[in-house]
Amino acid sequence: MMLSFLARRTLHAIPTLFGITLLLFVLFHWVGGNPVYRMLGKNASPAEITRVTHQLGLDKPLWHQYLDYVGGLARWEFGRSWETKQRVSQMILDGLGPSMSLAIPAFILSALSALAVALIAALYRNRWQDRVLVVLSVCGMSLSMLAFIIAAQYLFSFRAGWFPISGWEPGLVGIPYLSLPILIWIAASLGASVRFYRAVFIEEIRREYVITARAKGLAWPRVLVRHVLPNAMIPILTQLVMELPMLFTGSLLLENFFGIPGLGNMSVNAINASDLPVIKAM
Repeated sequence: MMLSFLARRTLHAIPTLFGITLLLFVLFHWVGGNPVYRMLGKNASPAEITRVTHQLGLDKPLWHQYLDYVGGLARWEFGRSWETKQRVSQMILDGLGPSMSLAIPAFILSALSALAVALIAALYRNRWQDRVLVVLSVCGMSLSMLAFIIAAQYLFSFRAGWFPISGWEPGLVGIPYLSLPILIWIAASLGASVRFYRAVFIEEIRREYVITARAKGLAWPRVLVRHVLPNAMIPILTQLVMELPMLFTGSLLLENFFGIPGLGNMSVNAINASDLPVIKAM
């Protein structure tokens, strides 16, 4: 049964992947215009344009370019960056470590913090503590990541001097550089997560087994931790799994503003430089 299920899901993924690659190809090759003009500028000679067009393979028929694109994806071969002349696959491997050093601890700490705050809100549901946490969550959802970054850098780095404004170092030496971005990640993601987890916990609290546990004399904290939390983990884990792709790209703005040489920073720089091989790979 499991093998047949996996086979069906794999077959269903084929048209989805085909549609994604086709959409990306159309966006970059038709809608985006001719990248050669962006690379060479307005004063390029016809000979230069012809040479670079042939060098990039843009003089081939579109169907041939699409097959080259899909074949490169299948072989993990994305060509070379137009800006840095490095192999894009190596750039991705180099940026993976810095992105993971930010994303993994931030993801784990934000999930644990949201669960703890949501349990408190569920424990004091419909009381002033719950209302304060809900209002703060809505305020957090209403602010963009950019607002968190600018405010935190100004208050905690520039004014207070508690954290470096930007930079990155591998290993334990880099903890001071990652501390503020991780705190910003947690603060920015807390609002939406707390509201979702709180709704899940309150729905679970209304179940009969909770009423039975309370009737037996169990205290609310024990009921929430020992009974409500494990039974509410299915929708929570589903939500967490949906957020996993963020681990691979990290936060575009966080990495860019704090000078972390990860995949997010690489993506922003590629967009600014119209570096299509990097953009397509990301």
